[in-house]
Amino acid sequence: MINNLEQTFRWYGPNDAVTLQAISHTGATGIVNALHHIPTGDVWSPGEIKKRKDIIEAAGFRWSVVESVNVHDSIRTATPERDRLIKNYIETLKNLSAAGIKTVCYNFMPVLDWTRTDIDYRLPNGASALRYHAPALAAFDLYILERPGAFDEFSPAQQEAAKAYLDSITPEQKQELINTVMAGLPGTKDVLTIDEFKGFLKRYADVDATALKANMAYFLQAVIPDAEKLGIKMCVHPDDPPFPIFGLPRIVSTEQDLNDVVNAAPSSSNGITFCTGSLGARGDNDLPGIVERLGQHFHFLHLRNVKRETDGSFYEDNHLEGSTDMYAVMRAIVLEQKKRQEAGRDDVAIPMRPDHGHKLLDDFNYDTFPGYSVIGRLKGLAELRGLELGIKRSLV
Repeated sequence: MINNLEQTFRWYGPNDAVTLQAISHTGATGIVNALHHIPTGDVWSPGEIKKRKDIIEAAGFRWSVVESVNVHDSIRTATPERDRLIKNYIETLKNLSAAGIKTVCYNFMPVLDWTRTDIDYRLPNGASALRYHAPALAAFDLYILERPGAFDEFSPAQQEAAKAYLDSITPEQKQELINTVMAGLPGTKDVLTIDEFKGFLKRYADVDATALKANMAYFLQAVIPDAEKLGIKMCVHPDDPPFPIFGLPRIVSTEQDLNDVVNAAPSSSNGITFCTGSLGARGDNDLPGIVERLGQHFHFLHLRNVKRETDGSFYEDNHLEGSTDMYAVMRAIVLEQKKRQEAGRDDVAIPMRPDHGHKLLDDFNYDTFPGYSVIGRLKGLAELRGLELGIKRSLV
């Protein structure tokens, strides 16, 4: 029998409304966590890492994956201080490795992390989901942010849909849109101001996709040799959404992008976080094919499903529904595990977590981070666990 995937759950730390005790009811054995209170670019000290690890282990879990050790904007934009910040990054990896934490997720998305326009999109059954509504994003860009050059990036039909959307919402809904789009990094509830966001955009004025890819290659070529010595597996998270927004380049959105990442610094330590929701928001991404061709580089799995709409919008669907054939994806993952087991690799039990669950039932009584309610993710994990088991039994 092929080893099971390691079932993990994301936890945002001691201030998370979802407690470790609640997570213990889900069947997960691993925790995905980060030290969000440490500013990006600063070193994670051994003491801070131990403090968090002790809390996780006291609750009966393993700290399976760090998500994320964030990459500083100065590294992405190649400012003079990037070498110092890369040294700090490597120092953090050394401290994590010394604590026995060996899988580190990161992303290379400029300014914003994952972006949505609605964090309370109601489904027909009353469940609450995350949604990216293309006309709302365009309305924000064109008429609220008023970004120079934005009109050149949207078709007349898109501009018309954006204006119609803006005219249809109340002032309160407009402010809610601003707050949702301007949300800060995961693990915080900070909201950028429009002026702050414009300042961040200016930093990237001369950074196109080619330059950003070169800056990412520089980062990887500096970090991966040390990661390999430390036994650390680095795994990049795809862009979310997987296409440019606000004039910012996106460089981890397609299969070719993923190839470029692993080829920038070839090593078993340079890998991929396979996020079916991020990659699945593009209809031209062949997810089962990506697993077949690049699965050897997967160190971490985010399994969720989105339902794509014809105008470029999408929303978070049930884990086994939506636009991605999750059966085909899971079958390809199981076959990748089979290859690893036959090759004698020690990473057959790839850490997997459900992602961006719906708010269901008692979830509405808790102020959780968007997409990270406990019951919705418990439902997703149970569905994925059953799917994995069924596929593995059918292959015996």
